[in-house]
Amino acid sequence: MISIRTMTENDIPRAAELEKMIFTDPWSEKVYRETFKIPDVEYVAVCDDEAGQEMVGAAGVRNIVGTGEITNVMLLPEYRGRGIGRQMLEEVIRRGRRLGAKDFTLEVRKSNANAIRLYEKLGFESAGIRPQFYRNPDEDAVIMWLYTQ
Repeated sequence: MISIRTMTENDIPRAAELEKMIFTDPWSEKVYRETFKIPDVEYVAVCDDEAGQEMVGAAGVRNIVGTGEITNVMLLPEYRGRGIGRQMLEEVIRRGRRLGAKDFTLEVRKSNANAIRLYEKLGFESAGIRPQFYRNPDEDAVIMWLYTQ
């Protein structure tokens, strides 16, 4: 059984650990702690209840003058392809709307076809490229937007 809950500061060490496992240019605990101090930011933690509430994924949203910036979307590989990522993103969008966001944006590696397909299923549209946005390896980011209908 999977649950999605509000990520707390106590979850930051595990979030940073997941970042190192999933991303080639991970955020540190320090960056997470600084981000938690910013107004209108909320993170969710995806937990495997059968594994003793072990955090297996996370994502965040920040309301910036009515735009929800979605960041740090991550889920351990063994949990992908089961609809969990979609549930996590739907929850992040709900929380972003509660923070006052109307539209949402995110960046994703150009080579991450599975994530791009998921975002498109949720209604996101490609709006351009950020050249050389990612490091280790260098890669372009696809800028995606979800507009309120």
